[in-house]
Amino acid sequence: MLKEQILEAYRFRHATKEFDVDRKVSRADFDFIMETGRLSPSSFGFEPWKFLIVQSSELRSKLLPITWGAQKTLPTASHFMVLLTRTADSMHPSSQHIQTMMREVQQLPEEVIGQKGERYGKFLEHDFELLGNDRAMFEWASRQTYIALGNMMTAAAMIGIDSCPIEGFDKHQVEELLRSEGLLKGNEFGVSCMAAFGYRAREPREKTRRAVEQIVQWVE
Repeated sequence: MLKEQILEAYRFRHATKEFDVDRKVSRADFDFIMETGRLSPSSFGFEPWKFLIVQSSELRSKLLPITWGAQKTLPTASHFMVLLTRTADSMHPSSQHIQTMMREVQQLPEEVIGQKGERYGKFLEHDFELLGNDRAMFEWASRQTYIALGNMMTAAAMIGIDSCPIEGFDKHQVEELLRSEGLLKGNEFGVSCMAAFGYRAREPREKTRRAVEQIVQWVE
């Protein structure tokens, strides 16, 4: 029964382009959605994300001209989220963020911190060849942010709340706007994507996907 309920949530979920402006997601329900994001996994457990919830109609209006993929969602969504991802500087093994994560959040012993830091550095430099390429580092960290976003959208669907992931925006202009509003400071974060949450204004067309045989290959 539980498995069918989960699958039904996936069938229910679609990229909602316009929301019912008269229905708002309750604080308790949105807190639940955010908690699933907070509890999401990330590479090495370093949580390279920050979730900016834009409820200000003034800021939404400023975002509208530079966010072509949210022309209907920005004005109608109950909750609008800008997902921030840490940049290369703050994901470096010696950065304050990484050291704080290991010492204060993960509360690792000093000898384990040294071992994990060395393993992380090797991963960045040799395994994935990310060090020295700031954009590649940012995109790798963004992939972690997308895990959290996927979990939040699924959790929302399971309680009957719609969502829409959004990449249709001018990244540079959005970041400059957020800096001018005092919401981005320094070079710690960049914008990876956006998401809107609320209740659909109308029923969508039937979901279309390829057959499982076309996307799964078993190796035995």
